[in-house]
Amino acid sequence: MSDGFVLLDQKWRVSYMNGMAERLLKKPRASVLGKVAWDEFPELVESRIYRECQRAVATACAVESEFFSPLFDCWFEVKVYPSEDGVSVYVRDITERKNAESEILRLAFYDQLTGLPNRQLLRDRLQHAMLKSKRTHRTGAVMFVDLDNFKLLNDTQGHQKGDMLLQESARRLTACVREIDTVARLGGDEFVVLLEELSGDGIEAATQAESIGEKILAALGQPCEVGGFQHTSTASIGITLLDSQVSSIDELLKRADLAMYRAKAAGRNAARFYDPAMQDAVSMKMALEIGLRESIQNNMFVLHYQPQLNNQGQAIGAEALLRWTHPAYKNVPPNVFIPIAEDCGLILQLGRWVLEAACSQLVKWAQAPHTAQLTLAVNVSARQFHQPEFVSDVLDIVRRSGANPEMLKLELTETVLVKDIEDAVTKISALKEHGIRFSLDDFGTGYSSLSYLRYLPLEQLKLDRSFIGRIPDNATDAAIVQAIITMGHNLGLTIVAEGVETEPQLEFLSRNGCNAYQGFLFSKPVVIDEFMMYIQNGSTV
Repeated sequence: MSDGFVLLDQKWRVSYMNGMAERLLKKPRASVLGKVAWDEFPELVESRIYRECQRAVATACAVESEFFSPLFDCWFEVKVYPSEDGVSVYVRDITERKNAESEILRLAFYDQLTGLPNRQLLRDRLQHAMLKSKRTHRTGAVMFVDLDNFKLLNDTQGHQKGDMLLQESARRLTACVREIDTVARLGGDEFVVLLEELSGDGIEAATQAESIGEKILAALGQPCEVGGFQHTSTASIGITLLDSQVSSIDELLKRADLAMYRAKAAGRNAARFYDPAMQDAVSMKMALEIGLRESIQNNMFVLHYQPQLNNQGQAIGAEALLRWTHPAYKNVPPNVFIPIAEDCGLILQLGRWVLEAACSQLVKWAQAPHTAQLTLAVNVSARQFHQPEFVSDVLDIVRRSGANPEMLKLELTETVLVKDIEDAVTKISALKEHGIRFSLDDFGTGYSSLSYLRYLPLEQLKLDRSFIGRIPDNATDAAIVQAIITMGHNLGLTIVAEGVETEPQLEFLSRNGCNAYQGFLFSKPVVIDEFMMYIQNGSTV
């Protein structure tokens, strides 16, 4: 009999065990007959055999299953038949069959030379990735990787050395990606990399794919020991993002293949996107990131100052606004370079530079009577504010600069504050003890503010420009502005309106109790020399 057979009574005692079961379970039957099976085989209590026996008795139904047992280092097929007298258990070693099935599966879905998924398995994973991308709204990327001049190695050194290079390339490719990604070999020197769960934003996803592509190029470009001699190889990579408009796997692979030929045409050892516009966007972002790093090191940023005026038309301060001129892209808008700084981890250095420059300017203003009472507002990013060292860093910068902390105003947005109200109150209170003031920027555009506004020790609310642009003609915006001003005053806060561009807007705001104003009606943000002329002349730039 090829099956092991064990008969257990209602109390799980062994009433019979054949010779095959004896060999499979590695215990003589004479020593276990009449004894509780789980006492004699305690190692089985944690096994599938025990669970299947329990399930058969509980359901009064026959149970069949296959499983691998690390304990016995083999695959088992188990059949359990319950009866009034107990259970009959049939156990068969199916390790050889399972190994044969695994080998068939390997031959069908995996490349024999490299052990990577082959074209058939890749297509299956691509199909799943495309469906998953639509469901989760996170994109992925397909990379077509072709080894440069591989045929030359095969022709001059032989196929054996070529195979060794392919195996090493497969190892390096796999090391460059995450576990959720797939590296497949299509044949010859062609590999495909499937990247999953990239950003939902197209440009960000492309940047992530570009970064992995650069990592792959660097890895494949390292010298390789091939059959006793060192060989240096390069690769060309074509990249295309998973596109909800493209449902064909063949079309995706075709796009990646075409992009790879663009990389070849660019001189090899390069990565290129199928979409030239995407390539331009990623190249620009990478160039801006490099430029940001260089500019921080070389102090190439500048602050512009936009005046803030009171109801008498007198300048009472300014908002410091960071500006950057890139050597190639010229004047890069803050809404372009700030997100890049956040993505690449430079926002903290940038925020520190702005604060240092602002404090340095406050020191200069303090030396002249007509500027000594000017406040300077500085925007603080979420990453900067949520740093544990934020309070000590700000105080350190103020102390070292010699600036009067009472002239410094830090502007925070609602989204910065709502992440952790308790932490926000603690940090704001700590800095207020030293005279530093706080303003809530872009009020009304973020989360519902009323629920937490009463807890925050602020001095000022800034009316967002989105409410200002359509007053006084738009009744809804006018009502919102009136309500915010009234509420702010009831909470003891001053109100600053930003984005003021017309006399009717100014008149409406003044009539409804606004305290200060900022906008193109008075001055655009300007360099310090122009700002000082504005202060001295008392006229709009």
